[in-house]
Amino acid sequence: MRRPFTILALLLLVLASALPAPAPAAPSADTLVIGLHVTLATRWLDPGETEALITPFMMLYAIHDALTKPMPGKLITPSLAESWSASKDGLSYDFVIRKGARFHNGDPVTGEDVKFTFERYKGASAALLKDKVKEIQVLAPDRVRFVLKQPWPDFMAFYGTSATGAAWIVPKKYIEKVGEDGFRKAPVGAGPYKVVSVSAGNELKLEAFADYWRKKPAVKYLVMRSIPDESTRAVAVKTGEVDVAYLFGGPVAQDLKRTPGVTIKA
Repeated sequence: MRRPFTILALLLLVLASALPAPAPAAPSADTLVIGLHVTLATRWLDPGETEALITPFMMLYAIHDALTKPMPGKLITPSLAESWSASKDGLSYDFVIRKGARFHNGDPVTGEDVKFTFERYKGASAALLKDKVKEIQVLAPDRVRFVLKQPWPDFMAFYGTSATGAAWIVPKKYIEKVGEDGFRKAPVGAGPYKVVSVSAGNELKLEAFADYWRKKPAVKYLVMRSIPDESTRAVAVKTGEVDVAYLFGGPVAQDLKRTPGVTIKA
């Protein structure tokens, strides 16, 4: 029997909290399938290539984690950084990395990873950020300092939010071992889900990361499936092929609304 479905316009909130979609009337299975309205681009799995689009952040929130990031109810939330502070002159920002935070391969998240991540970053606003930052100092394995060329009150607005992907930390040792191409094929992050398989342009399968510092997600497997055609995506919702989908036009949304077991949320 087909279980109820929830169509969420704000799917990022689900991934941000590392929780499944709002619980259906029947017990949820161990897999949540999401129907994407776009073709899955493998570059979206790498924070270093983040574009000025919201779509890649679905993957980032699932696979990776940031020093700070937007969470429900708060624009800048401590994540891999348990705390941060700015100097009185506004020329430096210190971050303390959360104890116990680890990448999917077991490596601890360190200041060297933070520095490496920023230096390899070439996504949205990369030129602006790198023009403002003079240097990054690794003060200790769990402490890192960003030194600016001059005071910049908007530093955290650009670095610590989804305005860019620069603060989403990647594993230095792993990337140096497998190379950039190897990382794109088998990305390793520090987020709530680890990559099981990637079918370029079609499907991404993820598994809950048991050692995620916040808490292990309630849904074991998360599948993101590309279904760009709106009508096909709607049929997938009706037949139970997907559990969550979004971005439906008025007529299609109204049709889905009349379908038993389907819930529409704006």
